[in-house]
This record gives sequence, C-alpha cells and structure tokens, in this order.
Amino acid sequence: MPWKECNAMDERLRLVARLLDGEKMAAVCREFGISRKTGYKIFHRYKNIGIEGLQDRSRTPYRYANKLPFQVEKTILSLKQDYPNWGAPKIRDKIIKAFPMIKLPAKSTIHAVLDRNGLVRRRRRRRYKATGTDLSDAKSPNELWCADYKGEFRLGNKMYCYPLTVTDYRSRYLLACEALESTQEFHAFNVFERVFKEFGLPAAIRTDNGIPFSCPHTLFGLSKLSVWWLRLGICIERIKPGHPQQNGRHERMHLTLKKETTIPSAYNFLQQQERFDNFIEIYNNDRPHQSLDGLYPGELYTPSARDYRTPEHPEYPFHDRTVLVTHCGRICIGKRKISLSRVFAGQYVGVTEIADDIWLVSFMDYDLGFFDNEVNRVEPVGENPFAPKVLPMSPV
Repeated sequence: MPWKECNAMDERLRLVARLLDGEKMAAVCREFGISRKTGYKIFHRYKNIGIEGLQDRSRTPYRYANKLPFQVEKTILSLKQDYPNWGAPKIRDKIIKAFPMIKLPAKSTIHAVLDRNGLVRRRRRRRYKATGTDLSDAKSPNELWCADYKGEFRLGNKMYCYPLTVTDYRSRYLLACEALESTQEFHAFNVFERVFKEFGLPAAIRTDNGIPFSCPHTLFGLSKLSVWWLRLGICIERIKPGHPQQNGRHERMHLTLKKETTIPSAYNFLQQQERFDNFIEIYNNDRPHQSLDGLYPGELYTPSARDYRTPEHPEYPFHDRTVLVTHCGRICIGKRKISLSRVFAGQYVGVTEIADDIWLVSFMDYDLGFFDNEVNRVEPVGENPFAPKVLPMSPV
C-alpha cells in the first residue's frame, strides 16, 4: 500500500473543514497537536481571505533594522559610476564631505553594495603551479635522499596499503619502507622522524609534487612536512610534474619492491610489513646492484654525521619583528590578521617594512611574500620558492 502524503496546506484545510462542521476548537487543536491560538489564527485567516489565507506566508521581514537607506545606496552607486576607479574608502570619504549629517556606513558595507551590483572587479589570486626545482647529482651518501609513495594496492582484507619508501641517492640504500593506511601527513612525520633518529639528517630530500610532500593550495606548494624539513636544515628538491624519470633510481627500486612483496599481497598490514622488512634486509645486504659494480648498498652507505635534534626557533635580527603564526595560519599584528598559510602554523616568521606600508614576510632563509595596508593576505614573491633571502638572518 503506498504512503499517504500530506502537507501543511492539506492539514489546514482539514482543520477548517472540521471547525465548519461544528466541532469544538479545543478538541480539534488537541488532535492536530497545535495550540488554540494557532487554530484561531488559521480559522480567522480563512474567514477573512478565503482559501488563499491558508497558504504559507513569506517570513521575510518587512524591513531590516540596519538596512542602508536607499538614498545613500543610490548615492554610492552614482559615485561609482562617475568615478569607476574609486573604491569603498574613497567613496565613503566623499559621502562624509557631501552629507556630514547622515550616519555613515562602514567601508565593508559600501564594498558590499558595490559587489551586489556587480561593480567590483575581483582580482584573481595567482595559484601555485608546480614546475620542479633544480636537481643535484649527489656524489656521497646522505647528500641526497629520495622519498615517494609506491602506488597503493589492496591487501587481502580489502584495505588499501600505501608504502612510503626512502632511499639514499648515491648508495641506493633503502632506509625505510613502511606500510601505511593513507598518505596523511602525521603518518609521514612518524616515519621520517624514526629514520632521522636512526640514520641522521641528509643534506636534501627529493620528492614529487604530491601530498604530503607538497600542497597545491599553499605558498609555493609548501606542506607542513616540507616546512619541518626546512626547519631541520634539509633542502628540498622536487621533480617536474609528469617526469618520474627524474627520480628514476627510486622508481626502479619500486619495481623490484612490487615484484617481490606485493604480488600477491599479504592479508593485513602486519604481514605486509614483515614482507617489507625482509625485503629491506635482502635489498641492502644480500642483493648485488649492477650500477654499483656488483656491490651491496649496505657496503657503501654510512649514517649521516648530522644528528637529529629538535631545531631552535629561527631568529630574525634584521627584521622589524618576529611573529608567531597562529594555528589558523595568520600573522597577527595589532588588530590586523594577515592570512599566510596553515602550513606555517606554530612557526616564527620575520616581518619587515621594505617600503611605505609594504611589508616583507620571511621564513628562515627564504622570502615568502608581501602584504600592504589594503589586503590582509600575503601575496607570494618571485617564482622560485627557495631563492635566498634579500635580508639574511645573520651577518654570517
């Protein structure tokens, strides 16, 4: 039997019909689950207007308490048409001089009026487009590490596995191969922290432009992971998008890893990690490598002399001030909140005025961008995210 549908209009008609049949208001309202006040209101609307009185009425208020008078709005639009290059601040100043007796609207209100009438030309923000960086050819261990996620695959229990691998560029030594549940940053943080503690710090790390190594929506594609590497004094190398051959040594290792550990895959993460651990031991110490003249990677690799330790907060003696970026990625100066990026949350940046009302924001040895008095957002500077700072952190 199909469901019987009803709506508010049908219910009101039924209520009125029963009242017209002579039933008591209290009993009918009790059955319909409404108050007698509401019942009388519906009944009086029917008697005064008819069936149209039972329709839903608009809930839009008759007037808004803080609505801008139409005369003022008309003046704003007229000024904008006469002076199309004027913005909200100039229009407001003009209204102050022309009509000093009226209550002045805020600049944001004037901007909203202009925007509502299509008189605001929105500036398109430049979005970071990954292009890769200069790549080095390391000649000794720990000058360059390579990191990447081998393509995900499904385990026997139907869960997906995302292996994170780290190798030394020169010796091909496999530093880590961890079976992870996703590519989220906190998993990668744990893996790299363990590797840094065991093998020390490299001079640079080469990755692709994917998450969590890079983020397409932030300044220069930086991520929290890459910002952490910069804090540790590790340079960042990125291959060009669509050019995996620039990380060819690492990709070749992935092919061997796939053949020997994932076809077929294990049932769960523990079993798959056991396969990865056995592969690391064989790959590093038992498998001769043709490009190494038959040597094992373990015969060439030695741990880094740079020990891992929590980095000190950067100092900016040549900047006007040092500011701690908030958890929401903003720089707070007085009452102003300038949007930077959440990847810098909890980091200290340097701010200095380089021209009248124009400030430069720097992080460690890198310039990030500028902001001014008008826009509360840091606009990126330059094309190279790793260009040296104009103002060094120290005279050395």
